[in-house]
Amino acid sequence: MSSATSVTEPVVFRWHQAEITAIAPVTPHVKSVRLRCGLAEQYRAGQHVDVRLTAEDGYQAQRSYSIASAPDGSGTLELMIEGLPDGEVSGWFSDCAEVGDRVELRGPIGGSFSWDGPDGGPLLLAAGGSGVVPLLAMLRRRAQGWREIPAALIYSARTRADAIAVAELERLAATDPGVSLHLAVTREPGGRRIDAALVAAALARTGPPGKVFICGSNRFVAAASDLIVAAGVAPGLIRTERFGA
Repeated sequence: MSSATSVTEPVVFRWHQAEITAIAPVTPHVKSVRLRCGLAEQYRAGQHVDVRLTAEDGYQAQRSYSIASAPDGSGTLELMIEGLPDGEVSGWFSDCAEVGDRVELRGPIGGSFSWDGPDGGPLLLAAGGSGVVPLLAMLRRRAQGWREIPAALIYSARTRADAIAVAELERLAATDPGVSLHLAVTREPGGRRIDAALVAAALARTGPPGKVFICGSNRFVAAASDLIVAAGVAPGLIRTERFGA
């Protein structure tokens, strides 16, 4: 059931009906969920939405998810949802959701952590785990008409199998000379965490960045920010998004 709203209520605070149009696996623990909703052409790459589920008895649960897609005129947007132990919302998407089901969305949220082509660059992006989702949206937006803007993505994941959209990211880096991918897997033989060398390699591809976006856990964001500032990037250029305790 949708909450009541007034005609003067800002769009960001309204709940919108959304219908699931497609569900597909992305990794063993993450699913792509495509939703048709009136918000689909009203967001910027990097923003997120609140998702609300309502049970038959009226119980409600909600959680925030970054938007993975870039506005494309299809009337839909894509979320990539990681199934979490005991997650009320993510568990429903992992185990119960079907095409045709309806949920509610509120947003878009996150004005400072967003990017569009006219904002310029170069772009230095750093992601930990599922924090790659809003940065993937930025790269997809760039591909729609701003390929002249250099972009480098530093991406830390537990394993290659856990890396979200890794095939798409590798294909983009292989076919677009303006994009570079710097993948660090932490729980495989010979793995590594992000370090000064990885940051230096990314900066060597972009040159001095005009925009820096970092998304991940509190620990990842702190570590990545320190490394990027130590490499000579002005702190004022950095925008961060954090999740977790």
